[in-house]
Amino acid sequence: MCGIAGLVRVNGALEGDGSLIPALVAMRDSMAHRGPDGKGCWESEDRRVGLAHRRLAIVDLSDAAAQPMSDSDGTVWVTFNGEIYNHLALRRELKDAGHRFRTDHSDTEVLVHGYREWGIDGLLERLDGMFAFAIWDASRKVLALARDRIGIKPLYFCRHSGVFRFASEIKAILTDPAVPRAVEPSALNHYLSYLVTPAPLTMFKDIFKLPPAHVLELDSGGRMKARAYWDSVPGMGIDAAAVEGLHGQGLEDYYATGILERLEAAIDRRMMSDVPFGVFLSGGIDSSANVALMSRLMERPVETFTVGFKDHRHLNELDYAQRVANQFKTNHHEVLIEEKDILGYLGDLIYHQDEPLADWVCIPLYFVSRLAKEAGVTVVQVGEGSDEQFSGYNSYMMYLRLHRWFWRPFQCLPRAIRRVLASAAGSVAGNRSPALDRVVDILGRSARGQELFWSSAHSFWNVHKDRLLTRELTGDGWAELEEAGINAGPLAAADSGAVVDAMLASFDGAHPGRDMLTRMIHVEMKLRLGELLLMRLDKITMSNSVEGRVPFLDQGLVEFTMDIPEAWKVRGGTKKHLLKKALDGILPAEIIHRPKMGFGAPMAEWLRSGFGHEAEAGVMNSKLPAEFGFDRDQIRALFRDHRDGRRDNALHLWTLFNLTAWHDHWINGKAV
Repeated sequence: MCGIAGLVRVNGALEGDGSLIPALVAMRDSMAHRGPDGKGCWESEDRRVGLAHRRLAIVDLSDAAAQPMSDSDGTVWVTFNGEIYNHLALRRELKDAGHRFRTDHSDTEVLVHGYREWGIDGLLERLDGMFAFAIWDASRKVLALARDRIGIKPLYFCRHSGVFRFASEIKAILTDPAVPRAVEPSALNHYLSYLVTPAPLTMFKDIFKLPPAHVLELDSGGRMKARAYWDSVPGMGIDAAAVEGLHGQGLEDYYATGILERLEAAIDRRMMSDVPFGVFLSGGIDSSANVALMSRLMERPVETFTVGFKDHRHLNELDYAQRVANQFKTNHHEVLIEEKDILGYLGDLIYHQDEPLADWVCIPLYFVSRLAKEAGVTVVQVGEGSDEQFSGYNSYMMYLRLHRWFWRPFQCLPRAIRRVLASAAGSVAGNRSPALDRVVDILGRSARGQELFWSSAHSFWNVHKDRLLTRELTGDGWAELEEAGINAGPLAAADSGAVVDAMLASFDGAHPGRDMLTRMIHVEMKLRLGELLLMRLDKITMSNSVEGRVPFLDQGLVEFTMDIPEAWKVRGGTKKHLLKKALDGILPAEIIHRPKMGFGAPMAEWLRSGFGHEAEAGVMNSKLPAEFGFDRDQIRALFRDHRDGRRDNALHLWTLFNLTAWHDHWINGKAV
């Protein structure tokens, strides 16, 4: 896990025709937290191309594995962030093909030789891992950027004044004062809905993020060409012949056995490390599965880490985590935090997020990551991705019931009648209750012919935006991205439902007739998981120089679960039915069947105390609401109603606080 950056002079200059090294050093060292163990820069002889790297040494700790790294004749150069779990097998294959390696077991060097042997497409097809990397091919004068299949590792890019820039973090791109700092209105609009900016946009105008499972090539003329090389869709994980003739218990056993085999193999692969590793343990089924299966593969105790709250103990899962730690004899560590801890952390939070991520889990995640680092652990396995694949969220079950008992019958009504009903509901809703707001919004989706499910993480619904915003926030389109092959068109719409509509239109065209849950999971993989949860994990763990690994998002496991129908994932109305079946006898029954709490924080309570007053002052004093047409009276009402206990507006308020604090720091240049 590292930080990467680079520059290409396309048709402009960077400080004349001088060396790129000073600019590369600035970009590189703005991400020192991502790589405290080493640093490097390289520029081409013609000073047109430069690569930079910050190293968090995890695999092959020798100096020979330092980056940027090249082949023997300097034709291919790479800067790489991530881990390639099958690098030893690829190394053997490349050696058999005649390639000679200089390092003992560096996975980075596999990228160099793999590119020379198979090209970028052949290389990506073979990689098993999490990654974001850049390869400069001097013979073709082409720069290739690639991001892993699920989007575990971030990669941002920008073209300005004839210079193409890329980096693991936006702050590295912003080290150049020539890059303007401005808000992208469309990104702001969709952030209010989804708690994050959907790819390829970022909250910064003209700074973009490469979508998951994409490769982008920049040629010698400065032309970009991008394409997707994978997608989270059915049809890749289970051979139809393997389940032919299976029914009932036999089919269930096949699914459960396949899940367990793939999960155990994924955890085993993610133990690849030359430095100490452990697990973030909440005591829920996902993190406990990591502990249980890892303990089978280790001779020493697993290092486990848990965070709790001093001031709101009702949210703690410490007892469950301790039971799992005792069951599997781990070396267990705990940290307790309270409101005063978050007040001291907020400035660093805004800085390390780069763009706002309205997920307050970032706060406990920071403190448990720091705990791991202080204990000498650099690599941790986490449970992200399980709830999405196996339907672990209460909201999933709500949407499935809603789709079955209301949505499908309601869609049979003529569109005109649906519009009348939606309009009538909206006229009486006012600001009465969250439940009524949702009814109004769902009726509106039906009337507009939109999808029912947008995301399981949804802050401002359309009905809320209508009250909050005095004007629409739209985009002008991004012609260069579209020409390159990155679909950004739907993001220009004022209605955030267009984002999901476009995703599912493409999915349904290629995979017609799929069940509702499979369609929901596809959206979550591309939006909430890839751009919110995994960016939360990357940015916060790496701010502590810790690498997070996600075995539930192993390619083989994801492809397998995408082929399992809804009826088996929620059999009998039970969430995570198949995962629970797979782990029966491995985890204690009290852990498998305990009620889901979720990794959270007492933000609702904190916003009713001292932090709430600070947050309100920060939001109301920010220049952003006036600039983008926010109704300040509505914002005051949100704070007032929450503080007085009339409504739980915590998610709306945290979303607004993150946005305005980001704007004050990154756009207005104020300290947070």
